Amino acid sequence: MTATAKDIALFPLNTVLFPGGLLPLRIFEQRYLEMAKACLRDSSAFGVCLIREGGEVGAPATHEDLGCLARITQWDMQQLGLLQLVARGGERFRVLARRIRADGLILADIELIAEPADAPLPEKFGPCRQLLERIVAEHGERLFAKPFLLDSSAWVGARLAEVLPLPVTARQKLLELDDSVQRLEIIQRLLIESARERSGSGQA
Repeated sequence: MTATAKDIALFPLNTVLFPGGLLPLRIFEQRYLEMAKACLRDSSAFGVCLIREGGEVGAPATHEDLGCLARITQWDMQQLGLLQLVARGGERFRVLARRIRADGLILADIELIAEPADAPLPEKFGPCRQLLERIVAEHGERLFAKPFLLDSSAWVGARLAEVLPLPVTARQKLLELDDSVQRLEIIQRLLIESARERSGSGQA
């Protein structure tokens, strides 16, 4: 049976959050300050969706239907009215229905997407693992939450999808894939194509 939830606050952003990913935010709009307070008070999650049309501030944006839940792990308000927080990606979800509150906050009814069992990282994705190992060695917990699951297809694919210089629309398509090995296939192909372009050995 598919799990559903009602009245989940949505935060449309110009970014794509993956399960297990870290999302630093600076919040100053009243609707999102209230949302964050409620999440902290109730230990609840909010939903992050990529903006399709509109902006992060002002009128409610049109957003993608598939997003990722986020739970606040750190917060600080050194300046009145400016909340700095870090949220961590949880389950992926699909929006079933939405309504907009008078203050502009979007509330959605969602269904959680069941994740397939994680697959060990196949040997052929060694280049993906090696690249991510270098990034982890250089940036570590500044970019990624522990534990660093370098043998996990889902973890390696999600972390590379976050940090590689990809258009947000490409990141969204990677988020929507249920198959973590298929996600790695696409990422590794992109890495190979990028290396060819840099070396000038690509086909004209």
